[in-house]
Amino acid sequence: MTTEVKDTALEREELISGAEAIAIACALADVDVITAYPIRPYDTVMQFVSKLIADGELKCEYIVAESEHSQFEIVKHASAVGARVFSGSSGVGWFYAFEALAVTCGLRLPVVAMVGNRALDDPGAFGCEHNDALAVRDLGWMLRWVDTAQEAMDAAFMAWRVAEDKRVFLPCAISTDGAFLTHSQQIVMIPDKRLVDEFLPPYDRGEFVLHPDNPITIAPQVNEDWLMEIRRQTDAAMRRARDVITEAHNDLKRIFNRGGDDPFIEEYMTDDADVVLVGMGTLALPLKVTVRRLREQGRKVGFVRIKWFRPFPQPELRAVLSRFKAVGIIDRDYSLGSPDNGGVLYNEVRSALYDGDKRVPIVGYIAGLGGREVTVPMTTEMFDYTQKVADTGIIEEPLRWIGVRD
Repeated sequence: MTTEVKDTALEREELISGAEAIAIACALADVDVITAYPIRPYDTVMQFVSKLIADGELKCEYIVAESEHSQFEIVKHASAVGARVFSGSSGVGWFYAFEALAVTCGLRLPVVAMVGNRALDDPGAFGCEHNDALAVRDLGWMLRWVDTAQEAMDAAFMAWRVAEDKRVFLPCAISTDGAFLTHSQQIVMIPDKRLVDEFLPPYDRGEFVLHPDNPITIAPQVNEDWLMEIRRQTDAAMRRARDVITEAHNDLKRIFNRGGDDPFIEEYMTDDADVVLVGMGTLALPLKVTVRRLREQGRKVGFVRIKWFRPFPQPELRAVLSRFKAVGIIDRDYSLGSPDNGGVLYNEVRSALYDGDKRVPIVGYIAGLGGREVTVPMTTEMFDYTQKVADTGIIEEPLRWIGVRD
């Protein structure tokens, strides 16, 4: 068996932010239409896209719209006529575009967007929360959370590859934690365009392209006559997306030598763990530091990071989490009035494990809202309580808010 060796000369190393990484991905992917409307922390992508255009490194239709709603309407229609598109927003800006976001799924248009995860007003906050992106979780948007600038760039290539696949044709949002990832600089390997072209084929709508020479109906009014059938077709596309993601992940590893072992989740020091914590996005940094420190003390702990929230990695999580004595779920979001008053991720994971052969005790934690930093002492507190549940088998508090003043 031979191992293919990547030509490192086809990449260059740069110190850039997560927002800049996605802007560069737009240039490498030959995006045709990009729309923008300023709202932080997403607006950093606008700035970097503008610079790339000014420097002659990106040629596209760059349209600054008069609102977030118009911004997503523009890319929706551009996608329908066969243009590769990109847009994005944050917080309440993402919500202002909600009508367009919902329609994009039903029309099966592969819009790729970046969500600079931000708390929802009121009270006003610019810091990171996940409720903005999670609001579209039931509509047909694929949702991908990233934890580094490198993964943000690679996930963008993946998003166009999967979304534009004819078996899928669904929009995809890349969730990048506001400030922690959108603004923070990290070392990123930027691939030569030849590698990107090998990984990412041109966008081809085929018989579904909107064009005067191809008279088709877009957005018909169907009501009760056909709506359920169309919804089921969208459901089938989301189910097919799992295989397409796996195919794209395998090509990403072959061409770029990155992506990890599993396309849907990442395991960190879990082989002999008794308890693990589960989270998404940049929570990975303090969690991995905590795991290493507790391992030095002889404690058997680990961390599982969810990459794709939609489609949800139920088979992977059921297989992995059933190995442990107790599991803690960290939500950087809230779902007020939900079962056990837990966050969105908490209840999704519990549901995913419900029919499994082994129901592991699960504890929920809400932390880091509004951009509050999740620190090593906080994650240690979560590990301590999850370990207590593993030792006693008793869950006195199914949901805990971490780092909150009395």
